[in-house]
Amino acid sequence: MRKQLVDFIILIILYIFIFYKKWKAKGNDVLFTNTIMYIYLSFVLYFTLMPIVTSLPFILNHPYTPMNLIPFVDVISGRGDFIRQIVLNVIMTVPFGFLFPLVKKSKAKLFKTIFYTFLLSFGIEILQPLIDGGRSSDITDLITNVVGGMIGYLIYLIFKPLAFKILDYIKNK
Repeated sequence: MRKQLVDFIILIILYIFIFYKKWKAKGNDVLFTNTIMYIYLSFVLYFTLMPIVTSLPFILNHPYTPMNLIPFVDVISGRGDFIRQIVLNVIMTVPFGFLFPLVKKSKAKLFKTIFYTFLLSFGIEILQPLIDGGRSSDITDLITNVVGGMIGYLIYLIFKPLAFKILDYIKNK
């Protein structure tokens, strides 16, 4: 946890001195949605990549393990706790699929949300073994993360009218 503390301090400093002022100037609704997304992404970083800053000097001290490109190989071979991993990977990106269109003020359609969910997941999967030689990346994680983003987007569609009523209330407060 100590190593992650450096990353969290940097995230807090970035929020206070860069993002808060920028988002506050755009209104309370933008500040609210962007702050929720920032907090969510900070937790994604915590569970997938941290510690980052304290790992930077050691990035080249271990071999890079390429991504496993056989989808659902753990499921097919019955290895490990594949059901738990699949469920957690789906759950991890459901909030992104819901929040992304709110941050983009409904300009984000399904395919744009899927694309950005893919980019988020791809970035994580490429960086994981680079930052920590003990971590690996897997195409199954990429697929299940995108499915999670799609589910989040569908939840967004269901709750879109309510979400925008709440944001209008926050904006006018």
